[in-house]
Amino acid sequence: MAGRSERQRRQAREKYRRQQELRVARQRRVRKRALVVVSGVAVLGLLAALLVVFLPGGSGKKTNASATSSPTASASATASASASPTATAATVAEPAHHCTYTKTSGNTPSSVKVGLPPATPDYTASYAATVNTNLGPIKVNLLNSKATCTVNSFIHLAEDGYFNNTQCHRLVTSGIYVLQCGDPYSTATTKLTCSETSSVGTGTPGYEFLSENLTGAKYPAGTIAMANEGTATTNGSQFFIVYKDSTSALTASYTPFATVSSGLDIVQNVAKDGYSCQYAQAGGGAPKEKVIIQSVTISKT
Repeated sequence: MAGRSERQRRQAREKYRRQQELRVARQRRVRKRALVVVSGVAVLGLLAALLVVFLPGGSGKKTNASATSSPTASASATASASASPTATAATVAEPAHHCTYTKTSGNTPSSVKVGLPPATPDYTASYAATVNTNLGPIKVNLLNSKATCTVNSFIHLAEDGYFNNTQCHRLVTSGIYVLQCGDPYSTATTKLTCSETSSVGTGTPGYEFLSENLTGAKYPAGTIAMANEGTATTNGSQFFIVYKDSTSALTASYTPFATVSSGLDIVQNVAKDGYSCQYAQAGGGAPKEKVIIQSVTISKT
C-alpha cells in the first residue's frame, strides 16, 4: 500500500508540474500578444502623427490636414490609421446664402486684428485671387459656388491684409505633397525652427467656421484647401496648396475652395529644394526656400 501511495503522490506532483508549465506558457503567450498589440498601436500613432498635414487652429493646437492609411498616406501638416477624424460635410446647400462664423479665444497675435466676415456672402459672384509672393504670383480661381462661406472668409481676410507679409511655414514632400500657409505667427521675418513649442502653426483669425465641399472631395495638383484641427468646425485662416496629386492619401476632410490657374511651378520648385528643418510630430518641415505672401488681391470675374 505504501508503494501505491507513493506512486499516486508522484503522479499528482507530475500532474501539478505539467499544469504549472502550461500556465506559465499561457501567460507568456498572453504577454507576448499584449506587447504586439501595444507596439502596433504605438507604431500606428507615430505614423499618424508624422503624417499629419497641418499645424493648428482655434484652441492653440497645431492646425493640420492628415492622411489616411489607404492606400498609403497631413504639412505642419499624415500610413496606417487616419491621423485625424474625418470631418463631416456641411449640411447647408451650396451656394450658401448665409454663413456662420464663431468667435474663438484661440491663438491670434495681438498685432493682428480682424473682425468676422459678413454673414451674407455674394453667392452669385465669381472670384479670382492673385497670391503675390516673393517668388512670383500664384493665380487661383475661387470655388464660390461650392464653398461659399470658405471663399467669403478668404476674401475677407485678403482684403483686410491678413495674409500680407506672412510666410508659408510647412512643406510636406512624402505621402502627401502640400505647402501650408496662412498662419499669422509665421511672419516674413520669423525664423522657422520647427520647434514644437513655437507658436508657428497655431495661428487663427479669431473665429472658426464649418467645412464645405467635402462630398467626393479630391486633392489633385493645384487644389487649395483649408487646414483644420481634425474636425469640421475648426477652419480658420490656414490653408494648403497641393503641388502633386494627394487624393489617395488625404481623407475628404479639408475644404477644397480654390484651384491654381498659374504659378503652381513656383510651389513645385520650392518642394524640390526640400526643407531646412523637420517637425518632429507634425511631419514635413520648414521650406528651405522662403515663400513670403506679400499680398493677396481679389477680383470678380
